[in-house]
Amino acid sequence: MRLPTLRCLPLLALIALSLLQTAHGLYFYLDSDAKKCFLEELPNDTVVVGHYMAEVWDKASEKFIIKDDLGIAIQVKEVRDDHVVTSTRGPSEGKFAFTSHEAGDHEICLAVAHVGEAHGGHSVRMHLDVVIGESKPDNSSRDRQHIVDLAGRVRMLNDRLRDIRKEQQFQREREADFRDLSELTNSRAIWWSAIQAVVLIATGVWQLRHLTVFFNEKKLR
Repeated sequence: MRLPTLRCLPLLALIALSLLQTAHGLYFYLDSDAKKCFLEELPNDTVVVGHYMAEVWDKASEKFIIKDDLGIAIQVKEVRDDHVVTSTRGPSEGKFAFTSHEAGDHEICLAVAHVGEAHGGHSVRMHLDVVIGESKPDNSSRDRQHIVDLAGRVRMLNDRLRDIRKEQQFQREREADFRDLSELTNSRAIWWSAIQAVVLIATGVWQLRHLTVFFNEKKLR
């Protein structure tokens, strides 16, 4: 019964290794007037994180040590399009990260940016560890938060529109009441003017008739 179990171990090891991220660790020597480049074939939308450490030979202690005045320039570009993905300058120890926008070869170059007096003309020993991920970082929580913020803004806009509509409806009702009151006032004014005109005409007719009778009586006398 042990033999089938031992035969399954390589298969299980391959499955476990396939689930891990790809990592490359190495060290090399770099002169102050040169740069070192590496080619990495990357798939599309893949996150790459590089950790580096530069050491300088110290005569007093007779060993490589990290110097604060040592700067490292990092440049990554797509080989096919000669497109610079990232170009940065960091301290003697740090990391860089980028995301491949297209599948293909990517050139990772490192160079000594500036060296202090403690360099002494010796080469720089550079440690480089490149970790290649499988996909972009998970931004689902950030995206959900962004969606929640947008939903909140939409609700605020809807509430504002509802208030504006209520205000417009109130203004329309006030305009309608004012229009009805104006029409009622105008109609009353017209009727009052008509009544005054009728009274004036009746008064004029009565006065003319009274004067006619008065003059006729004077003639008869």
